[in-house]
Amino acid sequence: MPSLPPFTTRPEIKGTFGVVTTTHWLASSVAMAMLEKGGNAFDAAVAAGFVLQIVEPHLNGPGGEVPIIAMRHDDTAPRVICGQGVTPAGATAEHFAQLGLKTVPGTGLLPAVVPGAFGAWMRLLRDYGSMPLASVLEPAIDYAENGFPLLGRVVSSILPVAEFFKQEWPSSAEQWLVDGAAPRPDRLFRSPAIARTYRRILAEAMLAGPDREAQIERARATFYEGFVAEAVDAFYRKPLMDSTGERRAGLLTGEDMARWSASEEATVSADYAGYRVHKCGPWSQGPVFLQQLALLEDVDFTSFGPESAAFVHRVAESAKLAFADREAWYGDPAGAEVPLETLLSADYNAARRQLIGEQASLEMRPGLKGGDARIAAIMALAGSEPTIGPGGGEPTFAPLPEVEGDTVHLDIVDRFGNMVSATPSGGWLQSSPSVPGLGFSISTRAQMTWLTPGLASSLRPGVRPRTTLTPTLVTRDGKPCMALGSPGGDQQDQWSLTTFLRIVHYGYDLQRAIDAPQFQVRHFPASFHPRECVLGRVLIENRFSPAVLAALRDKGHDLAIQDEWALGRVCAVAVRDGMLHAGASARHMQGYAVGR
Repeated sequence: MPSLPPFTTRPEIKGTFGVVTTTHWLASSVAMAMLEKGGNAFDAAVAAGFVLQIVEPHLNGPGGEVPIIAMRHDDTAPRVICGQGVTPAGATAEHFAQLGLKTVPGTGLLPAVVPGAFGAWMRLLRDYGSMPLASVLEPAIDYAENGFPLLGRVVSSILPVAEFFKQEWPSSAEQWLVDGAAPRPDRLFRSPAIARTYRRILAEAMLAGPDREAQIERARATFYEGFVAEAVDAFYRKPLMDSTGERRAGLLTGEDMARWSASEEATVSADYAGYRVHKCGPWSQGPVFLQQLALLEDVDFTSFGPESAAFVHRVAESAKLAFADREAWYGDPAGAEVPLETLLSADYNAARRQLIGEQASLEMRPGLKGGDARIAAIMALAGSEPTIGPGGGEPTFAPLPEVEGDTVHLDIVDRFGNMVSATPSGGWLQSSPSVPGLGFSISTRAQMTWLTPGLASSLRPGVRPRTTLTPTLVTRDGKPCMALGSPGGDQQDQWSLTTFLRIVHYGYDLQRAIDAPQFQVRHFPASFHPRECVLGRVLIENRFSPAVLAALRDKGHDLAIQDEWALGRVCAVAVRDGMLHAGASARHMQGYAVGR
């Protein structure tokens, strides 16, 4: 008699028509509806992306950003659509020095960058999609106008800052408070100002005539050159409180927005175990996933289990080396020389692999000449400037318990084999004040730059800050076969990598791999203000056995035991065995996979 399959929190979704997974059930339902109406995976992604802005406003918004990896079924390789906006022309190290700042604030107006999400979704829809703009925007507008069930985590993000909003950010109080207080969870909540903004953009788009592409371009221009840019420009000239405890004006202007447009570029990729893994470039943290794979290439995973101390140790130690290189060398190639070819090379990683021993490393060890000096400069700044007032840079505030998972994610594959992976973020309702008349906040991604000159991720005007956002698309024999990703700041590529390894080496299906116990290292300066670092720290869910935890402590790991389902919000889709598959994390009790 065959044994029963392992228990999972929900079934792995299987179908042939199309499958969708996102971090919110409403976005997943909307994306599936687009497929049912005849749209392709890219139409569905755009519709889901706009809905996620409405229903997870504490984790992303219309003023945020998004990196997208997309592959048509007949493409020879996936492509990146970069929706990471650049720093303003006035964002110079000299300006911040005049303000007496050592690091870029985490909240307020100063850390703003050009909001790139709208432009990226428009480019995806225009070049890869097939449906009219009105069709993909209407679900988000409907939820904003008529209401959606408000997540308890949204309310938890508003509660600690309700008084702060009333005193310092009145436009946010108008947008997010109900009768002067935080809204109640699980009740219908409306965002009428955002609905009006999108309806006005849509009305402007219709003036371009019946041509679909002309409408999309008109909508893009309306956002970056029309009334949206004008409202942002006017609002950012007025000083408002930020995380330094001071009131400061912003640097973002309408001209900065008009100069920017979403770009398309090749992925960075590497072969592993018969797959080719595709990531965004070093303006993201994406290549750390590839560096970790290169460091793990010689590991015999069959010699230990997927939830063993040996598994955790090898993955954690590879992460420490890869992230040390991220800190030393990653940045926007438009503003810094990034030796990525060397960092991903076989010879380099063969030498780096020798640094992984049986005991946990308590050092930051970048490779290449000059790496140690860069790390020393960064470590001197990490956590050096205290946070005052509205919390740290990540979308959580000081009075809240630490929450892992700071953005949203989606993966979709349709019946044709078109596949897309995207990680929208930024414009969190807690991170910067809502722009009057628009109803949404602007990304504070510039906090991920350093004010020390000469680093790969130093603040430079007009370049992309190194983001944590990092979708993944995997090909096999030149065809898209898997897409996955997760919210979670610096943890995104750690959780996704662990999930990927369990699928590839242990035969886990998507849902089992997503449900499996998770862990992560904190062995590098956080990308979010105040950018603290805890060498040797490993956060680990308490579903790992006591014997595994004891073995890891014996190896010198500084374990911070987390709740059973605390870490990771991975989503994934795959194509195999003639079917489409999808899974979504049960953590936070809101992600959902759907398909038929």
